Amino acid sequence: MLASHGERIQDGVSGWTRFEIGAGDGDRLCAFRHPGDSGVRVHLLHGLSGDVNSDYMRRTAAALIEDGHEVWAVNHRGCGDGRGLAVQPYHSGKTDDLRAVLRCSREQSGANKHVVIGFSLSGNLGLLYAGRRMEPAPDGLIAINPPVDLLGTSNLIGRGLNRIYELRFMHRLVREVHRGKGRGAFQGGGTVSRWSSLLRFDDEFTAPVCGFESGLDYYAKCSSGPTLSEVDLPAVIIAADDDPFVHPSGFQAFPASASVLLHRERWGGHVGYLDRDWQSGRRWLDGALRHYVAQFA
Repeated sequence: MLASHGERIQDGVSGWTRFEIGAGDGDRLCAFRHPGDSGVRVHLLHGLSGDVNSDYMRRTAAALIEDGHEVWAVNHRGCGDGRGLAVQPYHSGKTDDLRAVLRCSREQSGANKHVVIGFSLSGNLGLLYAGRRMEPAPDGLIAINPPVDLLGTSNLIGRGLNRIYELRFMHRLVREVHRGKGRGAFQGGGTVSRWSSLLRFDDEFTAPVCGFESGLDYYAKCSSGPTLSEVDLPAVIIAADDDPFVHPSGFQAFPASASVLLHRERWGGHVGYLDRDWQSGRRWLDGALRHYVAQFA
């Protein structure tokens, strides 16, 4: 199965089935499920400007399926095959959407172990959900390179060579905003250039469209760092000291509860984690996620 991780996640391909989850406000999320017999259902959520077919999502899904776990690969609002199903955009504090996913999952199979794996933005979302002690709660949570301090991450991503990555994000975000507004979604918000900063994007689009006073208000209310001390479910944070966007000092600044394990690697970048034999192209992260999901099980 691992050899086929390059296949797209879509309805009817390698056992995947498409379905929709109501978000409670008229919007719907598009997700895909793959069956498993381990008694564990893993919910995968992608990072900023990604979708279920981002490489790290497909690779992780393949690894977990090989272990016999059921997998739900979830698109955030308006992402991937979910374009046209949502009027409102997603953001790093949209915890009600994660609640909708878990509620749907628990109603379908209350006997399963329910694990959430969130990459980057979704890692922060999962930790915020856990820190707010929202229900239904998952049985385990893994956050990979989560930006627990959104302002700090926004500042870092605009510095030096990181500006290349910021422009990549901005290109994708502005493109999706134009697509959304073209079909009548995303009401409000100013016109943001693809050459803008992420902070300006959140100030001029995310904040007014999603009900925040400003980009800084959004960052303050949706950063999971201040809530880590309130997490009371088993959670793992996987972080790298050389992450160009999420500085390790951010984790030191916020005390976490005894339920949170911080797994720090010296090398790994942002959701990278190549094996020592980096020429092989293998990712150390795949094995780590399999290990932690097995521990939750």
